[in-house]
Amino acid sequence: MNKNWGKKIENLTLELAEIRGVVGTKEENNVVEKVYEKFKEMDYFKKHPERVKYVPIKDDFLGRKSVMAVVKGEKGNSKKSLVLIGHTDTVGVSDYGVLKDYATKPLELTEKFKEVSLPPEALKDLESGEYLFGRGVFDMKCGVATLMTIVESISDNVENFEGNIVFAAVCDEEGNSGGMLSVVPELINLQETEGFEYLAVIDMDYSAPRYDGDNTRYIYVGTVGKLMPSFYIVGSEAHGGDPFKGLDPNHISSAIVEEIDFNTKYCDEAEGEVTVPPISLRQQDLKPEYSVQTAKTSYLYFNFGTHSSTPDQMMDKVIDGATLAFQKVIDSLNVEYKKYCEFNGFHYEKLPWNSRVISYEELYEKVKEEKGQEVDKVMEELNEKLLVDKNIDERVFALKMVEALHNMWSDKDPVVVVYFSPPYYPHIYVKDETPLEKKLLNAVKQVLEEIDSDYDIEMKKFYPYISDLSYAAAPREENAIDSLKNNMPGFGTKYSLPIEEMQKLNLPVVNIGPFGKDAHKFTERLEKDYSFNVAPKLVYQTITNLLK
Repeated sequence: MNKNWGKKIENLTLELAEIRGVVGTKEENNVVEKVYEKFKEMDYFKKHPERVKYVPIKDDFLGRKSVMAVVKGEKGNSKKSLVLIGHTDTVGVSDYGVLKDYATKPLELTEKFKEVSLPPEALKDLESGEYLFGRGVFDMKCGVATLMTIVESISDNVENFEGNIVFAAVCDEEGNSGGMLSVVPELINLQETEGFEYLAVIDMDYSAPRYDGDNTRYIYVGTVGKLMPSFYIVGSEAHGGDPFKGLDPNHISSAIVEEIDFNTKYCDEAEGEVTVPPISLRQQDLKPEYSVQTAKTSYLYFNFGTHSSTPDQMMDKVIDGATLAFQKVIDSLNVEYKKYCEFNGFHYEKLPWNSRVISYEELYEKVKEEKGQEVDKVMEELNEKLLVDKNIDERVFALKMVEALHNMWSDKDPVVVVYFSPPYYPHIYVKDETPLEKKLLNAVKQVLEEIDSDYDIEMKKFYPYISDLSYAAAPREENAIDSLKNNMPGFGTKYSLPIEEMQKLNLPVVNIGPFGKDAHKFTERLEKDYSFNVAPKLVYQTITNLLK
């Protein structure tokens, strides 16, 4: 390993950070093109120009693309290969307010921050001089710069390198992971044409304190997954002056939020590591205009982390939760209605509502039973119509499909329909069971035993922040994937995953990230010493250990 890496990585981090590449904009390509240009300037790729190329996102209306670079070791004829990934996009800069023009100029931003009020911890880090502030320096231009530097170092000594490196600098990680999803089929193509035997995927996405005062540096072998359970709620409309005649879908929606939101009962656990509890990402009724009529329908969806639960298991879990919440609403309504009748001297009769919660797949089966082939024709026509609007959000697309399917059903009684909204990120649980899992775990353990560092560095099993690492594998249980496809409206048309290729890759993953704080905040910052001098050694030694 080159002792001069630290300064080189720092300079490249600053160079990449100054190129704005906000997710979901054409400017993402500006960063990608700079990465491509840097590779083209390297001696190895001047000699082998065909080994660095763009990988476009399929059918992307913004024309975004990623970069893939391949280094083939010349010592021996090893087919052992490692995949390195890092994302080039960032979240937006509006949170910087009047300083947004400096958000991607870390050195100037540091000076500007001295003139404004910062949270105490951020101010302390600013004054220490040990941190670099700016959008993307932490998440994750430093990681990309480090991997590029490692790839260049390996390529400069390729005659003594045994094995192969595939590096992908991907776009759209902060959005729908279109970059990584386009790279996965390319990895399979390389596997088939070059005979590469992939061992693992290494990412350098950010690593942050897990709690206040945490100063540990973490290496994560494995990654958290993500599902978005969603609820389409059909109530019964009523006049606002006679509300007990109806069933408010917002009431049911709120009860589901109260049951699920931040409820650790719905955390997913594996080997003593627990996901964050679910958090609601959207809740609204679907009434298009103002009137004194109560809403007929509403919807909401949640972010769920997974360590071990598959989509079919998660569907069962959230149906149970929604059923419990729905019943609580009915019970509460009857209590309040009885009081109301007593107050006014009215005759009380129990309200007619029943708790009903079904999956999207069940709804489809019920409508299909009634309508036959007509349902498929109607849904296909709607699907094609919605696809014309390239700006329609994937979540809204799924909702409109659920609405249309329910509208075809003859049963108009209150019901909650549970489905999955995109995106889906599989968890990758490295269990120490397969040869590749054992190899990766042993490689990381050896690095931790041998690293000469004053930092407290620990290995954990699940990278806790959703990342592109998830697409290195996919569940193989038949019910799991079937449940995902059958309960995610628009899967395969508006939203697609290369499931078969992901299953074929089936790789263990590790994240060895730079250290910093406040990703996605205006106080985003990178701790310089560990990030520029220690993390690169950990990555390089992990590569060395894996390819032994």
